Amino acid sequence: MENRINELTTILNEANYNYYVLDKPTITDQEYDKYLRELMDLEKKYPEFKKEDSPTVRVGGEVIDSFNKIVHQKPMLSLSNVFNEEEIIDFNNRVVKEVGNQEYVAELKIDGLSVSLIYEQGKLVRAATRGDGITGEDITHNVKTIKSIPLTLKEKIDIEVRGEIYMSKKSFEQVNEKRIENGEELFANPRNAAAGSVRQLDSSIAAKRGLDSFLYHLPNASDYSITTHYEALMFLKKLGFVVNPNIKKVKTIKELLDYIDYWTEKRDTLPYEIDGIVIKVNDLKIQEKLGFTAKYPKWATAYKFPAQLVLTRLKDIIFSVGRTGQVTPNAVLEPVILMGSTISAATLHNEDYVRENDFRIGDIVAIKKAGDVIPEVVKSIKERRDGTEKPFYMTKVCPICQSKLVRKENESAYYCVNLNCDAKRIEGLIHFVSRDAMNIDGFGDKIVEDFYNRGYLKYFSDYYLLFKVKQELKELEGFGEKSISNLLNSIEESKKKSLENLLFALGIRFVGKKTAKILASFYKNMDNLLNTNYEELITIPDIGDVIAKSVEDTIHNEEFLNEIERLKSHGLNMDYLENTISVNELFNEKTFVLTGSLTKLSRDVASLEIEKRGGKTTSSVTKKTDIVVVGDKPGSKYDKAVSLGITIWNEDEFINNLNG
Repeated sequence: MENRINELTTILNEANYNYYVLDKPTITDQEYDKYLRELMDLEKKYPEFKKEDSPTVRVGGEVIDSFNKIVHQKPMLSLSNVFNEEEIIDFNNRVVKEVGNQEYVAELKIDGLSVSLIYEQGKLVRAATRGDGITGEDITHNVKTIKSIPLTLKEKIDIEVRGEIYMSKKSFEQVNEKRIENGEELFANPRNAAAGSVRQLDSSIAAKRGLDSFLYHLPNASDYSITTHYEALMFLKKLGFVVNPNIKKVKTIKELLDYIDYWTEKRDTLPYEIDGIVIKVNDLKIQEKLGFTAKYPKWATAYKFPAQLVLTRLKDIIFSVGRTGQVTPNAVLEPVILMGSTISAATLHNEDYVRENDFRIGDIVAIKKAGDVIPEVVKSIKERRDGTEKPFYMTKVCPICQSKLVRKENESAYYCVNLNCDAKRIEGLIHFVSRDAMNIDGFGDKIVEDFYNRGYLKYFSDYYLLFKVKQELKELEGFGEKSISNLLNSIEESKKKSLENLLFALGIRFVGKKTAKILASFYKNMDNLLNTNYEELITIPDIGDVIAKSVEDTIHNEEFLNEIERLKSHGLNMDYLENTISVNELFNEKTFVLTGSLTKLSRDVASLEIEKRGGKTTSSVTKKTDIVVVGDKPGSKYDKAVSLGITIWNEDEFINNLNG
């Protein structure tokens, strides 16, 4: 039986390679299914002979409790964006100015989610999402179910590769048809469906979603004696990865613009969604020479397709209440497909926007996706009116609690000022558990609303009392022992979040994620912030008059102060953790210059590590430079540092100091 299991494993893995990588099927679907069923039966009877790279792994079945965090060996940086021909030419001019004319590789920008794959001795051992670029989530159990991602490579090598997981248009339609049958909420578009699928705790769910992949990046290509990006892509293909067949080397801007024009026109003919074209300098040494900005590689950019417009009818205008109490008019639309998504609603922003554009109920309107993501009504087609259209009237009362609305001075928005408005409370509670706030897993919008209506949640602090109703939760549909345990564990874990997460979660008006970080890093703990005043706030960089007034009003609000006390009593951290985690006295407020070739860290990683500890990097050595980090063949910067008496670290000293 062992020989037959090995034989079937080989046949099926070769069939996957021929089908996905070479695009040359060697057996029929019926034969594939027949062999797979036979293999599954044999492995069930003789599990001791099952191979690590068995294609039956693709069926899924592994269930995990939660997603572990993975720190990327090299940061997974995003790309800068360009939106028109002029900006493409400007990008090329910057490259030419620095390194002369270059050959580019143009690639389709797949609308999916980024993934990092780690192989050891040719075997897949780990897969992670991009996350924040530094740290991602371990999704290995789900990635193993994707047939186009090899479990075993053609060579026994250690390697990291990066690419995109996506869902084809066909698979997307099939998944949504199944969800209709089950009475489940539909996925908005293929990208959302793919993202939701790889974040399933049960891999058998991901296995049924028809996910696919294209690999497009080899972070350390030079380790394999590769000199160009195109050569790296061919190497990936040779190893058994699926590389998009529509990549092209271009030597002139005209060739590049022709490629973009072609795919702008032909994008709808593809079996998957794309949202632009990626442009990369081909020569890897030139890439290294161009380097990185703080956020992006300077040797690559992404051209984003212009938003598509579609026409549909504006059936009604309804009003919603946000967590700050802002009441927003929203368009109810006749469903229409826009860039792969079925759109039936869109924001109308505020009263002024509706009146300036003269939107009327019954109008034929044009909608687009702002940044290819958020649907937006942009204009009415007035020549299509027939006299039955109804003018818009802004509501004067809250659609939920019927309290009179207030339009604040110098603002175009109306607000419900009732502190006990159910809609405001629910939206605030939803925001509190969101990813960039307290990041409490397991709370979808509907669950929060249900818990609120049942009386379990009213204040933010009530999340930390849910353990008291554990028995009642077990009686709710969809809540088993394990899911409740995971929920309560996630709530408990959130108590450790840093101060900036809590400040953002509390929903202070005008305090977004960035502002919360600024306030947390300045005041260090909640008590210091509560004892501040407008005069001090206004002196903090990036804290303007509007934010300062909002914060001052909030910290003098009795209900807010009572809530802070309740949260303290539940054991929530009230301190800014960044100063103890990542700011190091050897680095904080110091200016660094990196020179020479670093062998253990790339320059962009070294720069990021310095910044995480409170320092900054510059490109030239001056009297204001504090420390110069020297790699191999440092050149004139080293000589200048010596002449100025500046502290010099070699790479080993630098790494030791990074580690404290």
